Amino acid sequence: MTENICVYCGSSTGDKPSYLAAGTVLGEAIGEAGMGLVYGGATIGIMGAVARAVTSGNGPVIGVIPEFLFKEEIPYTAASELIVTENMHERKQIMYDRSCAFVALPGGIGTLEELMEMITWAQLGQHQHPVIIANIDGFWDALLALFDNMLASGFVRPSLQELFHVVSDAREIVPLVRRLSATSAG
Repeated sequence: MTENICVYCGSSTGDKPSYLAAGTVLGEAIGEAGMGLVYGGATIGIMGAVARAVTSGNGPVIGVIPEFLFKEEIPYTAASELIVTENMHERKQIMYDRSCAFVALPGGIGTLEELMEMITWAQLGQHQHPVIIANIDGFWDALLALFDNMLASGFVRPSLQELFHVVSDAREIVPLVRRLSATSAG
């Protein structure tokens, strides 16, 4: 069975070319590693770049998209499997169920919400899969500072920092997933 990495990221490209480039680099690495991609199913933005790069590397791509987003995000019809859901809750559950690791590239509110859900579920003991924050060009610095503030203010335990890993280069992600998966399996 193929190991699938779930990638949360923007349906737009953002204001720095490095964000889109990171999506392409990650997609290429996933395909080259013989792994699969689970993602939001769009053709546009960073999402599309990741999917196209995985497809180019002959890796399987599982797109999961609610029907109401078809016009806005344009489904990636070249996906190995395109799952159409009725709502966001169903989408996120399928993405979770089909993945062995979760990665957040730069993105918007949806990306943030999906990342936070995976960290929360890990904190509550609902999964032990790797959660990786790809802090490309410092994109997630403010979130990481907020986590530090929550810790200093007594709202989270120091163990929060054990629930996720931060990388600054997309090339680090697949090797980290492999290392963390081997550690948790052994």
